[in-house]
Amino acid sequence: MPGRLLRGLWQRWRRYRYRFVPWIALNLSHNPRTLRYVPEESKDKVISDEDVLGTLLKVFQALFINDFNKQSDILTVLPEPVKSKYQDLLSVQHQRVKHLEYSHEEQNTFKPEEILYKTLGFSVARATSSLISAGKGVFVTKGLVPKGAVVSMYPGTVYQKYEPIFFQSIGNPFIFRCLDGVLIDGNDKGISKVVYRSCNGRDRLGPLKMSDSTWLTSEIHNPLAVGQYVNNCSNDRAANVCYQEFDVPAVFPIELKQYLPNIDYSNDKQSPLRCVVLVALRDIKQGEELFSNYYTIVS
Repeated sequence: MPGRLLRGLWQRWRRYRYRFVPWIALNLSHNPRTLRYVPEESKDKVISDEDVLGTLLKVFQALFINDFNKQSDILTVLPEPVKSKYQDLLSVQHQRVKHLEYSHEEQNTFKPEEILYKTLGFSVARATSSLISAGKGVFVTKGLVPKGAVVSMYPGTVYQKYEPIFFQSIGNPFIFRCLDGVLIDGNDKGISKVVYRSCNGRDRLGPLKMSDSTWLTSEIHNPLAVGQYVNNCSNDRAANVCYQEFDVPAVFPIELKQYLPNIDYSNDKQSPLRCVVLVALRDIKQGEELFSNYYTIVS
């Protein structure tokens, strides 16, 4: 019995260590390819915030139009110019669908991963990692990810440095630390899942959802929200993506916030919502697994 218990604990540790921050930190000297050097925090940008925003708006707008028949409650509270814009976009979309041979052609609806492929030219999904005992990873399932593209998002509850996260952090390999100390809990199980869903319901304004909670389930509405399962690179698996922080601007369309996979732990915070995206460091082909730089060294 003790031997079986120890073997079980060892197997859990071998999966956990690929996302366990202290273990990664202690092994930096043996694994220099996991580091990315930037001159200062403000320059830790592979692409501009405008490019990140443009990509998110493009994907979210396509998802919104794809789900247009389910958006009736939201449309009733939107200004007329906004509703007219989506009506025009939907008309253009219908014209395009007529030239496509899809099994969903009659309904004119597609799966989220199909929308991602149609919009950005690639799709990503979780699957068993190619790293031994690393658990799940994220793979490019279709198409080609070009260098500089936003390839996924890190979902979860956003905690400021002074907010409580002790109990959520116990045995949790999915807590991401931003450069300024802000934490994002991307765990889709246990108390982390309960906290996120509670905050998601708290911030809802009638039919308007301020965040997406479907990443906690197997039916993900935002196909980019899989970034917490990207594993750390190693000496023989170089990083092909890196994390980049992004603060959601105040002008972000309220009807598209339903696809944001992040939410603040406190609802009285005045600063913008923090998101983290993963950006491709090179072209990534279909079938490749994503590997990240967990650490950015500011010189």
